[in-house]
Amino acid sequence: MSFTIHNPLHNGWYADPEARFYEGKYIIYVTHSAPFEDQHNHSCFVSEDLTHWELHENIIDMSGFPHVIGAVWAPTVEKIHGKYYYIFAANDIPHMSKIGGLEIAVSDSPTGPFKALSSHPLVGEFHNGAQPIDAHLFKDDDGTVYLYYGGWRHCNVCRMNEDMMGFIPFEDGVTFREITPPDYVEGPCMLKRNGIYYFMWSAGDWADGTYRVNYCKSNTPWGPFSEATTILSTGDSTIACGPGHHGYLYLPEDDQYLVVYHRHDPAVTDHNARFLCIDRMDFDENGDIRPVTMTEKWRFPSA
Repeated sequence: MSFTIHNPLHNGWYADPEARFYEGKYIIYVTHSAPFEDQHNHSCFVSEDLTHWELHENIIDMSGFPHVIGAVWAPTVEKIHGKYYYIFAANDIPHMSKIGGLEIAVSDSPTGPFKALSSHPLVGEFHNGAQPIDAHLFKDDDGTVYLYYGGWRHCNVCRMNEDMMGFIPFEDGVTFREITPPDYVEGPCMLKRNGIYYFMWSAGDWADGTYRVNYCKSNTPWGPFSEATTILSTGDSTIACGPGHHGYLYLPEDDQYLVVYHRHDPAVTDHNARFLCIDRMDFDENGDIRPVTMTEKWRFPSA
């Protein structure tokens, strides 16, 4: 496969990407990076070749969420039994509303419209100090679906039940298992490669150049995890700063991973000005993730 990436992918302000490959298409689900009170729906970018992208707007049918009166952000999606389940954060509890947290919707299409699966939040309370935001769905090789989520420097993992409307407790009876690694702030993401679980997250402040992505490894989806390593940060880059809240794509025919993330342009001072980007994510001979280099344009395979 060959393609050319132009970063950012779009001149609009988008954030919190979750990337998937469904029905022969690469799809990136995103937050509208606007003032918080103006984030009322989500969009997705769709491509068949990773070079040309089409924007689909307002992919959630918000009529099924009458209690959502504030912002919606940070989507995640997973295909289960032929349907696409979509989880997102809403209402910024307890600041904006007493009701909110993680909402769940479903669609027969990976681009929506996603309709409410429940009349109440999937996770509407704090557990282990974790604000119910920034969800990430991960389906393991055995079909078990895990939900990772959490803000306020705490992260939980849960096991989804068969109908995706609740949870199955772990063997020790715990439903919301805290797995907070060092330097955790938000944006959890799980990847499995060669039997090893790579848990990734965002640290720093999303609004400035301290934002970054760390990761650690484990033999199980819930840890314990190895020491944290930073793989995506401003570093000495002059083209972008504050990269984070990422997802990833895998190209099996090339055994190549791509990191999909948002970042700031140093020339644009508005902290909501976050731009969607894709760069290579490579592994070394020890199975560790190499530091990611932010680019403006790159081609795969390289010349």
